[in-house]
Amino acid sequence: MNHELFHHESRSFVEFGLAWITVLGLVLYAFAAFVSGRRFKPWPLYRYVCWFFGIGSAAAAVIGPLARRAHTVFTAHMTGHLLLGMLAPLLLALAAPMTLFLRVLPVPLSRKLSHVLRSWPLVILTDPVITSLLNIGGLWILYTTDLYGMMHQNVMIHLLVHVHVFLAGYFFTVSMLYVDPVPHRTSFLYRATVLVFALAGHGILSKYIYAHPPAGVSGIQAEQGGKLMYYGGDGIDIILIFIFCLQWFKAARPRMRVAANS
Repeated sequence: MNHELFHHESRSFVEFGLAWITVLGLVLYAFAAFVSGRRFKPWPLYRYVCWFFGIGSAAAAVIGPLARRAHTVFTAHMTGHLLLGMLAPLLLALAAPMTLFLRVLPVPLSRKLSHVLRSWPLVILTDPVITSLLNIGGLWILYTTDLYGMMHQNVMIHLLVHVHVFLAGYFFTVSMLYVDPVPHRTSFLYRATVLVFALAGHGILSKYIYAHPPAGVSGIQAEQGGKLMYYGGDGIDIILIFIFCLQWFKAARPRMRVAANS
């Protein structure tokens, strides 16, 4: 009983901290957008929407009823995975936070941030192959080893897994979609090739979960969770693919005009 009470209090403390981080993220972005609007042209409304819904999606996965239900119901856990690891990273990437902060930070700080963005660790962490391995590979490790069971028994492991899922999803998204400044760009063909394999890996994993439930998950819940991961993931992936193809089309359009005029 004391053991359960300790875990309950630990989870409450973690949720309290995450709630404060959520509020801080919303306030900082809104303040930065306000400052940017006074110095330059108004910050686009759709970026506000992307940021607020992105933060809300991530928060729903780690705070509140869904997060608590995810400890015992696999479909709730998988819903949290889709929100935290796929939808939230996509929306936050579309909000262009680095562009916003580069506009409002003092020049010395902006230069330091630009230097960090050009650093070799960021070169590695924004390479599509590396981000795919961290993102999809991490999910394979989570659901095919004892890690899934361990994360529901240890608060710190639970927190670290969720942090990894979010960061891996975010870096994967920004390595595919160039919304913010990217000092080290890769070709559309390279990114498209990696994207195909990454999405295939995600789809295969959902089918594996369907047939081979993680430890402690019943067959029925695994089937429901696997379906949710497969079809829900596809729904978010369609949006990512559409934006990726739109960026590719816009990048190729100037060359198409030159070819037509020559």
